[in-house]
Amino acid sequence: MRPLLISLLCGMHFFAMAQKDPYLFVGTYSERGSEGIYVYRFDTKTGAMTPVSVASALKSPSFLALSPDKNKLYAVAENDSGSVGAFQFNAQTGKLQFLNAQSSRGVWPCHVAVDATGKWCMVGNYGSGNVAVLPVKADGSLAPAHQTLQHEGKSANAERQEKAHVHSINIAANNRDVFVADLGTDKIMAYTLDATSGKLQSGNPPFALMKPGGGPRHFAFHPKKAFAYGVLELSCEVQAFRYENGKLTDIQRIGTLPADFKGANTCADIHVSPDGKFLYVSNRGHHSLAIFKINQLDGTLKLVGHQSVMGETPRNFALSPDGKFVLVANQNTDTIQLFRRNKHKGTLRHLGEAAKVSMPVCLIFR
Repeated sequence: MRPLLISLLCGMHFFAMAQKDPYLFVGTYSERGSEGIYVYRFDTKTGAMTPVSVASALKSPSFLALSPDKNKLYAVAENDSGSVGAFQFNAQTGKLQFLNAQSSRGVWPCHVAVDATGKWCMVGNYGSGNVAVLPVKADGSLAPAHQTLQHEGKSANAERQEKAHVHSINIAANNRDVFVADLGTDKIMAYTLDATSGKLQSGNPPFALMKPGGGPRHFAFHPKKAFAYGVLELSCEVQAFRYENGKLTDIQRIGTLPADFKGANTCADIHVSPDGKFLYVSNRGHHSLAIFKINQLDGTLKLVGHQSVMGETPRNFALSPDGKFVLVANQNTDTIQLFRRNKHKGTLRHLGEAAKVSMPVCLIFR
């Protein structure tokens, strides 16, 4: 009996250790052989990615969002028909079960977010410049949208800013303040969420106006301080804000490129490290991550340097929950590259190719 007991205890130990390794979901465009949403197990010691499953129910399931309980996954189908899908995730098998899909009430949806109650799913439609709010049913599936907010306007870049283009929906920790980055109007629209009714109302003030031609895209809250950061896709800058009482106040605007870089570039993703000490932004053209140190007193940024992403078009990237690793989705070279992060300096060291995935667009840890 004793050897059997020891064997069982060892098995339980290794099972518990394995359970600590998070899952990683990869959203893609349905091109060049991509099959949909890829699920991996991520090794927190080595950074290795082990393939687990693929969900192929949606066409071009690009951007992803998890429910608060992390058992449901929502994905936009980024195309001209415009829809958002719901999946149930089985943490034991690592498989996604498709629940249903609903219209996003617009075209080319590119971002999705779920509120802290798990009852409301918000979708940003880039092509039609609007936001839709969809109720989440008890089983995690989606009901038809019960609110659509249309943005209006344009800005300085005639080619890219001819009309409104919603690019991200960002819900604050208080689950009340919602900031929507609109690339087409150079505004970050402010809304207030009523978590009981699931309706958005205009904030006070209703928006923060960005640099003309800047093109606000993605947005990140500081995890510990009253700061927030928006990346300007077209002007390749980061806008730093003080965030208080539903209001964004400008602190600083700083470029993401080396001073001597002369090529074409657009920015894409932005994240603050879990410890709140560093901020990272992806450059598409320079093909790098810009690294900034965050002043913990006033929220201002100081450029630390740049890290090549060892590929092309870093559409999205993710920091591991423990902050030790950074994974970069290089859309045009069909790879996810792995970097180890120096927590004290913020710098990154390339460890190699973590996975080969066609057209990776979004990375999200569970």
